[in-house]
Amino acid sequence: MSRLPVTLALTATVLAAAGCATRPAHEHAHQHSPIALSADQEQDTAGPVLAAASLTPTQGKEVRGLVLFREMDAQHVMVHARVIGLKPNAEHGFHLHENGQCASPDGTSAGGHFNPAKAAHGPQVAEHHAGDMPNLKADGNGVADQKFIIQGVSLSPGPTSIDARSVIVHADPDDFRSQPAGNAGARLACAVVAIQ
Repeated sequence: MSRLPVTLALTATVLAAAGCATRPAHEHAHQHSPIALSADQEQDTAGPVLAAASLTPTQGKEVRGLVLFREMDAQHVMVHARVIGLKPNAEHGFHLHENGQCASPDGTSAGGHFNPAKAAHGPQVAEHHAGDMPNLKADGNGVADQKFIIQGVSLSPGPTSIDARSVIVHADPDDFRSQPAGNAGARLACAVVAIQ
């Protein structure tokens, strides 16, 4: 049985809980991607491996949302993030972190970036941590809604699997130069990735 209905139901539930199940007709999704999605990748839903992560705010913050993951092949995962409560018209660092833990008030229990290859930090188009993702770009309402593909990770069991890792949204943009983490600032929200 396909996992897609379960994930769609989870999407609706979490987005409703986050206060972002609906949006005005004039609000358009922001799609900034170093790797473009093809029509086949968007439409092929035959038995994909899927995961989800429900973002909750760190102490004193208001950032919430849902991140969905779909395995495209052994080294590529499509990410769809919808996040609210961000600083309007600003970019925010967005990473997969080593530990699947969000218990600490400041999100530090998630550890550092997921980096099984011990690579340098950087953008998807160069050497990068497995957990390095493009910045989220909030619109004038503080909402980011983006799809992109990340490479060097999977949802299937193995050293590059992101299952049971965490997702962190940061206060500042990742500069993709500063080592080891891009100088992206405080952790605004955390979520644990779970296979559906």
